Amino acid sequence: MSLSGALYNAFSGLRANTRAANVVSTNISNATTESYGRRSLELSPGAAGTSGGVRIDGVVRNVDPVILADRRLSDASHGYGNSLYAFSTRFEAAVGDSDTPGSLISRTLAFENALLTAASNPASTQRLEIVAESADALADKLNVLSDGIQEARETADRTIGMQVDRINDTMRSLERINERVRKAFNSGGDASSLLDERQRLLDGISEIVPLRVVQREQGQISVYTRGGATLLEMSASEIGFTRTAFITPDMGLGTGLSGLTLDGEPIVSTDRGMFAGGDMAAQFEIRDRLAPARQAELDGLASELMQRLDGITADASLVAGDAGLFRDINGGLSAGLNPAAFDPANEVGAAQRIRLNTDQVAPGAGNSWRLRDGMYAGTAGNVGDATLIQAIANALTDIAPPATTAFGTKPTSLTGLFGDFTGSVAGGRVSAENELSFLVSQQTAMKELELNQGVDTDAELQRLMQIEQNYAANAKVMSTVDELMERLLSI
Repeated sequence: MSLSGALYNAFSGLRANTRAANVVSTNISNATTESYGRRSLELSPGAAGTSGGVRIDGVVRNVDPVILADRRLSDASHGYGNSLYAFSTRFEAAVGDSDTPGSLISRTLAFENALLTAASNPASTQRLEIVAESADALADKLNVLSDGIQEARETADRTIGMQVDRINDTMRSLERINERVRKAFNSGGDASSLLDERQRLLDGISEIVPLRVVQREQGQISVYTRGGATLLEMSASEIGFTRTAFITPDMGLGTGLSGLTLDGEPIVSTDRGMFAGGDMAAQFEIRDRLAPARQAELDGLASELMQRLDGITADASLVAGDAGLFRDINGGLSAGLNPAAFDPANEVGAAQRIRLNTDQVAPGAGNSWRLRDGMYAGTAGNVGDATLIQAIANALTDIAPPATTAFGTKPTSLTGLFGDFTGSVAGGRVSAENELSFLVSQQTAMKELELNQGVDTDAELQRLMQIEQNYAANAKVMSTVDELMERLLSI
């Protein structure tokens, strides 16, 4: 080998080692950066017939596309399960259990106990007042729970709107990155930073919807949902959604609430549609199925409560069509100018509308004696007669088929219905928690697999030591060649 050939080889080695040191230092400094792909320098021998040396082919970004795709799918599943669990947990906390003061079941039992206590001493105004207060508290609890259901639906609707905006913005950004990657590919430039940004953007929406990424020519990608919706194919698609500021119990998908469109065309927005499997699907599930189902159960409880107490035959002051202890605020007035009895055909939203019949009995108004003498009685009667109070208590505990369709036809007491509802809410939370526990484990396992493909700082430091040794060796060759050339020139 000639001295010039040796000098060229050493020089190319120094250049390659300098570039390799930059790559390793970049890896180490970004070891904890999300969506960063570990770089490696690709080298090859110089072309035959030249002076040899080493040739830099470029920087390769090392990412396992299979592990990355599986991790994104686990992100979407986790987003779906986490949102359903959060809804179940919040609603269970709002309903409460028998040991929680102010819970639905505790207020039901407080109302029942107040009636039994008053029946033992119907002359006690204080005990009658407690009955009125506990009845008012029970109706208020149903109102609060129903309002909470609608707030959860409104929150889900707002979340869907924000997620749609985020996906649209992301796809437009990816469209621009695709073009920049194509230019870098054609010019031989390093597009690694662009690919990092592209992965970061995709990871940012991976919980919202399951993604399927397809590699195209010149480093570009196409993006689809697992359900088959095209999000990016040369150009970005546009997802459409209309937010609804105020949601009422009678509203549903297609009846006041918006679904999704893709490039202006309506698509299925349920959990079996093109966007199924991620957090967005969970928000639709909450808004259009889970929350309305709980609302229907609450409406059934309110309906049953009003219907059972509208028909108390022991109350001689009640006539057909009059409301009893509870009333529907949309019920209007009967012919006798009394609040009208609850209409079973108007059950939707009953839990929001149920109120204590305060025109006749109101806490602190001095008219609680009507609980003993008749809801529409004009004057007080026999203070020792507990017949009506006992009849109201019996209406809560009597075993009968539910008048509402929300709970089937199995005979049960009203108190039993409230208890079954509380148990059902707790059971729903347990099921959601078990499912989420599995999804968290799955996501953790996939992230660990992905991290194993990432930057190992120990290995990078070992590479850096090797690079330093190689650099020193090439520098020594250049120094030796320089000494030899000086000796030759001095002869």
